[in-house]
Amino acid sequence: MRMTRERWELSDALARYRLAFIAVAALSAVLNVLLLGGSIYLMLIYDSVLPSQSMPTLFGLFGMVLAVYIFQGIFDTMRSRILGDIGSALDRRLAPRVQHAMAELAIRGRKGAGDGLMPMRDLDSIRTFLASAGPAALIDLPWIIFFVAVLGLLHYWLAITALVGALVMLSLTFLTDRITRKQVRRAIQATAYRNGMAEANVRHVELLTALGMRQRLNDRWEDINQQYLTANAELSRDVGLFGGISKVFRLFLQSAILTVGALLVINGEASGGVIFAASILSGRALAPVDQAIANWRAFSAARTGWGRLKELLTQVPPEAEAGVALPPPSKTLEVQQLFVGPPGSQRITASNVNFRLEAGEALGIIGPSAAGKTSLARALLGLWQPARGTIRLDGATLDQWEPGQRGRFLGYLPQTVELLEGTVGENVARFDPNATSEAVIAAAQAAGVHDMIVQLPQGYDTPVGADGKELSAGQRQRIGLARALYGDPFLVLLDEPNSNLDAVGEAALDLAIVRIRERTGIAIIIAHRPSALANVSHVLFMRDGRAELFGPRDEVLSRVTGAPVRPMLREEAPNDPVPARA
Repeated sequence: MRMTRERWELSDALARYRLAFIAVAALSAVLNVLLLGGSIYLMLIYDSVLPSQSMPTLFGLFGMVLAVYIFQGIFDTMRSRILGDIGSALDRRLAPRVQHAMAELAIRGRKGAGDGLMPMRDLDSIRTFLASAGPAALIDLPWIIFFVAVLGLLHYWLAITALVGALVMLSLTFLTDRITRKQVRRAIQATAYRNGMAEANVRHVELLTALGMRQRLNDRWEDINQQYLTANAELSRDVGLFGGISKVFRLFLQSAILTVGALLVINGEASGGVIFAASILSGRALAPVDQAIANWRAFSAARTGWGRLKELLTQVPPEAEAGVALPPPSKTLEVQQLFVGPPGSQRITASNVNFRLEAGEALGIIGPSAAGKTSLARALLGLWQPARGTIRLDGATLDQWEPGQRGRFLGYLPQTVELLEGTVGENVARFDPNATSEAVIAAAQAAGVHDMIVQLPQGYDTPVGADGKELSAGQRQRIGLARALYGDPFLVLLDEPNSNLDAVGEAALDLAIVRIRERTGIAIIIAHRPSALANVSHVLFMRDGRAELFGPRDEVLSRVTGAPVRPMLREEAPNDPVPARA
């Protein structure tokens, strides 16, 4: 069966560093061969230098072993740096892809455990493991056979003793993996839930304090924190237990090798230097097992994270590049037989929606709570995919534009305005690095908020703080309106845009809608307060998830309310074409 590109995306990314891994393997080979230097030096000292008492031989051997140790240090440093560079390069390559996949899952309503940042932590665990001593220990494991073979050259009983010890140590390694695998997964999940709740408690601290809920939520966090501590304590206990057993057994094995060597010397089958050389060689042969067990927790976390990232990237394949880039729309918005519901759910929250708007028109969407207005808005913005039906701009469906390109001709003011940490100007410009001052000021003037911004302590350079906390709700809403109007988008959707506005703000909102229509854009306003509909040309009335009425503003409002509708602020009739500004 041919494997899909998405399934092997991580493996393909890692394969790009194949030459670097080959270099690491080559350095490991040289290092393991050089590690024979200490054993050979000790054996020659006991078997040659001491019997002959030759000072030139002693200093010559010392100079050679010193050179061996220097090269060991150089090669070990090179190996560590290469592994660290591989980890950093892999992170740089995969981080944007993982961020995109996380955002896509969040849009689909599947944020994941805890605070939803598990994929980034998985990538962090992979990078951290690659930069640690763990990969080197795993690469050195096969060299146990080499050192056992060298011991066999000294005497086969030494090789047999070391081989038995190696098998025991490897058994301990696999037992550690089997016992701790579930514990690592449980500890990672507990960490995600703990961090997610802590972040939520800090984000909502004002609400929790005002309602006297802080202690209750702190108690809930302490329960989750206790589960986190228990999971990590159990994992640390088992890893520490097997690590301790491994170290004790390795010390015992070195003594066993010394004992076997002593028996061989007594029987005249080996020299005295062989005893000490064999002890050092056996310790070096089994050192990678000790290091592997010591780094097993990081290895397990990286392996678990690798598996989760594979699953994530398979669920969210990379976006296909558009073969032909469509121009921005400028004529019509048409919704045909639209049915939409939350991503990943079979529930339909807006059904049978049909309407058509021409450039220069504006639509007001009204209806009671849970009527499906917000669901329709998310579909119009391309956030939710239609279950049935289509949404077309100038005849093309929304998915024919890439999200980044689509966002340039869409404006959106959500009901709960969310400003990002930065300056007022950056938020208005949507953090566009190529934004000009003229474009930022034009958006603010279109929203009628320029005068308010320049009165702030630092004007457009005033920091808004985390989530816009430095500003009032009304200021955030008016700056959010300017952000929605930045770049003169063709389609502007405003959800309850006057919920936090005073009379001045409402007047600025009315003027903004007028200007959208005058420049032949399309405005859609979701509202409960009729004052926000003063300058719309059409109204869509929704109830119980269904579109019930659509038509000219005055006609629909009179049928819904049964009362006369106040005149529009503009001089033109609601269905009259709006002349474009020269």
